[in-house]
Amino acid sequence: MPYVGTRRQAGYRTLLRSGELYDRVEQARARLASCRVCPRHCEVNRFEGELGTCLVGAKALVASAGPHHGEEFPIRGWYGSGTIFFASCNLRCVYCQNCDISHQPNGEELEPEALAGLMLELQEHGCHNINLVSPSHQVPQILEGVLVAAQRGLRLPIVYNTSAYDDVEMLRLLDGIVDIYMPDLKYADADIGRRLSKVPDYPQAARAAIKEMHRQVGDLVLDDEGLAVRGLLVRHLVLPGGLAGTAEVMRFLAEEISRDTYVNVMDQYHPAAKATRHSPLNRVVMHSEVDEAVRLAREAGLWRLHEE
Repeated sequence: MPYVGTRRQAGYRTLLRSGELYDRVEQARARLASCRVCPRHCEVNRFEGELGTCLVGAKALVASAGPHHGEEFPIRGWYGSGTIFFASCNLRCVYCQNCDISHQPNGEELEPEALAGLMLELQEHGCHNINLVSPSHQVPQILEGVLVAAQRGLRLPIVYNTSAYDDVEMLRLLDGIVDIYMPDLKYADADIGRRLSKVPDYPQAARAAIKEMHRQVGDLVLDDEGLAVRGLLVRHLVLPGGLAGTAEVMRFLAEEISRDTYVNVMDQYHPAAKATRHSPLNRVVMHSEVDEAVRLAREAGLWRLHEE
């Protein structure tokens, strides 16, 4: 696949015309009755108001929405990425920099029509895409919103901006709907994931999810202006003291996904939330640690490393 392509029609518009998008919505909604939307498989009935770890019911819960100019250039472009922040999360990262909305259900419950309205407003604003942040626990609600928005003229590509703690069966329902997957591959070690994000199987779940994402969209393709058209963009936040297991993460991406994977080695870690209680998370990441992470990525054979 070439790395430079032309703008293409968002896949969900094809599924809307064929009727498949309606079927996907129904299949996703059915998983809310005994919740298996994310890998936690809480099996609560969200239609009846029962709440699992994410503390979100059957309606979309949105914290905020608007053009975002802080993403990677292929995502934000000149006019911003049309970002929708979904409240709460299926992880409980001790260093979360958005813990006020991620650790609590601090948001507004929206019907599908209202969620669709946000997407259409972002399109009207001139944003390059619809960027779904922390979507893993609200996929059925998101699909309902996409369906309504598509019926009303939404045409922008969809970015799925995730921690990568995603259920593979739910991801399969997004095949042909999501154009750009943007997962953050956090850890290589399950014990670290358990200690820092309170989940027992982060590496296993995230690796399976990223394989499925890549199967659907392939390597990241940019148009002739440098904007993302389709594909996979992986983020990796460098943590103090090597906690992220960068060497193993990069080997996985190079050997089991693609050496052409577009990777952003992220250097912005700083102590937040409960990080001050955990050494070495109670300090900023050092330049030398970031440089080492970049070296490890290149050593693994990855070459498409994001640079502004």
